[in-house]
Amino acid sequence: MSVTVREKRLTPAAITALKGERPIVSLTAYTTPIAKLLDPHCDFLLVGDSLGMVLYGLPTTVGVTMEMMIAHGQAVMRGVSHACVIVDMPFGSYQESKEQAFRNAARIMKETGCDGIKLEGGEEMAETIRFLTTRGIPVLGHIGLMPQLVNATGGYRSLGRTDEEADKIRRDARAVSLAGAFAMVVEGTIEPVARELSDGNAAPTIGIGASPACDGQILVVDDMLGVFNDFKPRFVKHFAELAPQISKAVEDYASEVKARSFPGPEHTFQMKKQKI
Repeated sequence: MSVTVREKRLTPAAITALKGERPIVSLTAYTTPIAKLLDPHCDFLLVGDSLGMVLYGLPTTVGVTMEMMIAHGQAVMRGVSHACVIVDMPFGSYQESKEQAFRNAARIMKETGCDGIKLEGGEEMAETIRFLTTRGIPVLGHIGLMPQLVNATGGYRSLGRTDEEADKIRRDARAVSLAGAFAMVVEGTIEPVARELSDGNAAPTIGIGASPACDGQILVVDDMLGVFNDFKPRFVKHFAELAPQISKAVEDYASEVKARSFPGPEHTFQMKKQKI
């Protein structure tokens, strides 16, 4: 009698252990079908608050709610059997206090079954990260460009070009790593600084617009697939060009519907012939 051994999903500790072994592969995911497609190829999937802009058309991530993150976290969890799954904590759900952060992080993990949470912030969030990790909640940090602070920082731009910016990012990385984060997203940071962070901290660095010097990479999946063609950040590579393919498919569908050539007989239910 043969026994089927079910593959265990990667854990946050397993992600940390990949530092120095090989680059870590990650993408965002928001739905069950996409999660199923990404799962065999990624070490971890991030249910990012970027879903506010990608799926809901919000101008920034600030308007994303706990309910949105939990619903999409549940959807992604239904589609994975291999990858570690991390869910973003939305703006306003953790900044007030470490106790608030714990309540909301625990809720996300309970209601989604995910493996950990992500929050933005460096030195100012180190105490919160330590509070969470010592109470059983794995934390993925996020430093450099922080989208939730875009209203305060004046927009999206690369960081680390001045000594002041570079020193702040270094301090943030060290604080997040020492606080117990299993890894940290480094966004929009120039290569020399990103390389320092990767070499000088125990927590793996996951770059997005932070060069190949990082221990791993992450992109928004819709960007990587070329679903959007109106804006392409410098750090994004389109590994597919789905936008024109989707547009052409819809154009063909509309034409066939108007011409009454779709649905055809092969797509239509008919009365069954009576047996005599």
